[in-house]
Amino acid sequence: MLNPYARRLLAGLGVVAALVATPANPASADLSDVKIDFYFPDVTVAAGSPGKVESAILSASRPVVLRDVTMRFDFSGLSGKVIVSEPDDFGYCTTPEPSVLLCTDPFEVSLEEWGLAGILPVTIAPTDGTDEATGKLKVTFSAAGVDPLTRESSVRVGEGVDLAAGPETETSAKPGEAFDASLAVRNAGTTTVKGSSLVFFGDHALRAGEKYRNCTYDGDHLRTCNFDEELAPGTDYRASLDLVLGKDTYAPGRAYGEAIWMTRAEYEDFAAYLAEQGVSTGEPGTGGTLTLTTGRRQARAAQADTDPMNNHGLITVTTTGKNGSDLAAIGDKLTGAAGAKVTATVGFRNNGPATLDYTRAGSSVTYVRVGVPEGTTVVEAPESCAPVKGEEWGEPGEAGGRSYFCFAGSLAIAGEDETFDFTLRVDKVVPNAKGTVEVNVSCQCDGGFDHDLKPANDTAAVLVNAAGGGGGGTGDGDGGLPVTGAQTGLIVGVGGLLLALGVGGFVLSRRRRTRFVA
Repeated sequence: MLNPYARRLLAGLGVVAALVATPANPASADLSDVKIDFYFPDVTVAAGSPGKVESAILSASRPVVLRDVTMRFDFSGLSGKVIVSEPDDFGYCTTPEPSVLLCTDPFEVSLEEWGLAGILPVTIAPTDGTDEATGKLKVTFSAAGVDPLTRESSVRVGEGVDLAAGPETETSAKPGEAFDASLAVRNAGTTTVKGSSLVFFGDHALRAGEKYRNCTYDGDHLRTCNFDEELAPGTDYRASLDLVLGKDTYAPGRAYGEAIWMTRAEYEDFAAYLAEQGVSTGEPGTGGTLTLTTGRRQARAAQADTDPMNNHGLITVTTTGKNGSDLAAIGDKLTGAAGAKVTATVGFRNNGPATLDYTRAGSSVTYVRVGVPEGTTVVEAPESCAPVKGEEWGEPGEAGGRSYFCFAGSLAIAGEDETFDFTLRVDKVVPNAKGTVEVNVSCQCDGGFDHDLKPANDTAAVLVNAAGGGGGGTGDGDGGLPVTGAQTGLIVGVGGLLLALGVGGFVLSRRRRTRFVA
């Protein structure tokens, strides 16, 4: 149920993996032209706790498969204060010298540009009797054919506290209507919490009313808030958000918002990760200050949450009224001599009035089928499209197909297009060679839209070397081939692999290539 912002930054606890993954490319003997990099997060752990499990995020300048990936953890700068160990005793790590842990992955590791986390995780824990400490963890990465790289991570041992999100808030509104939503948090521990932060993930439908000066916003969407108030043990606190349900919200239905509470120290660790990744939480608001209902300000020391499992709050908004969507197919008109390469840009437009937001499910808003015109061959296909080979499916982006099945994104904003570019080679000139684009194609997959306001425009033509001024363009229902039967026996691995980042027990999302399985 996480939106794209959440998938880029952090999500619920644990690892979610619901895709069929394949290595990006065969291993290369020569890695001299590949830039490998990694990042290991800063971490704050609670004194007297079992610590946190963390892992590096690996990336490569192009898809590559690595062997003998090794991570060396030197925690001598925290000797006697922190211990770095192998979680669950997998047997991949050794201790060649005091305050050093050496871990080697026995499996191949496939990397792509957007990175991969969860490789060779370690537990970072305070030693008995350590109440406060700060130091550096030196992490060195190496692999067969790759020069070693070293990075430093800041590690803090802080006072243990327990923030717990309040109960779910439920309300209702119609598109365009303002409403108040309460975010609740409780200090469930026995130690005063000296300042807190929240990261907010709201559906596209949830827009900010007032933009508070202690919060940040991406356009009209709330992202983070920082509170200076101290939270007394055993006490409940609330902040009332001024929100608006967007006029383009689909109705009837539901919209969701999630708040994840952190200590200020844990938020600092998370903010450092975002800065490293070049991700912005947006701009501060210029309105009043959002406050928790009780509490007073106090100087802060490092604190860490002892139970991140209870840090998630939820807002549920029942969207009332009736506000639907019309998805219209987009075709194209091309001209080319024999041997020429031409690009067909096809897809669909959301004519609105409602935006379709399937990002919490991580599924496509719709599925598109593209029929290739006679006399042409696909020489380049989008990675989100796979050729249909009878009852089997080829690989994403595979050339040479006669029919393609394409997966749309999870968010189709009213008034905007989503298109796919196919490079076609004109093998021979066939006057009025015709292909088709069909939107809202049935599929035994997650997602898909089946309440289209105007099914008549779900099909459009792709014309090559049209005679007499005929054209493709937006579907109008007059000249496309009909959708002939549902796709059956299709199991599709889609979505993102949510990999452990470990900031306060949360996870980072990274997309990986998928394959289509019949």
